[in-house]
Amino acid sequence: GVISSSGSNMAGLPPGDPQLVSMIVNHLKTQGLFDQFRRDCLADVDTKPAYLNLKQRVDNFVSNHLSNHTWSPHLNKNQLRNNIRQLVLQSGMLEQGVDRIVAQVVDPKINHIFRPQVERVVREFLSPGSYSEEPPAPLPSTDITNTSA
Repeated sequence: GVISSSGSNMAGLPPGDPQLVSMIVNHLKTQGLFDQFRRDCLADVDTKPAYLNLKQRVDNFVSNHLSNHTWSPHLNKNQLRNNIRQLVLQSGMLEQGVDRIVAQVVDPKINHIFRPQVERVVREFLSPGSYSEEPPAPLPSTDITNTSA
């Protein structure tokens, strides 16, 4: 294949080199891949039990907190809002909830959707023009190990 100017810059860089990784990440961004993944995931979030559960927990937490306050025209709403935000953050429910959301929304997409697209773009980036000539390196086959079991 023909080595482009971007290919020749990277010829000597070992896999995992920070400069190479940075160039690849920037390339993935310019291809719109991260935005596409973000859209795919966000479109899916509010249908998942983990999201609905977290929303319910935060709503209950806020309602309980507000039930201890008497409304008055002099109530400092910004201060109250910031206070509640701090309490929610300190409670740890967000980290736990977000981890569950990621597990339900992102994890199932990694192997079947994200990885193949990222690998294709990285191959095209590392050797422009030779993508069609070089088949991807085969992944270790699970069939071999399964037949011996």
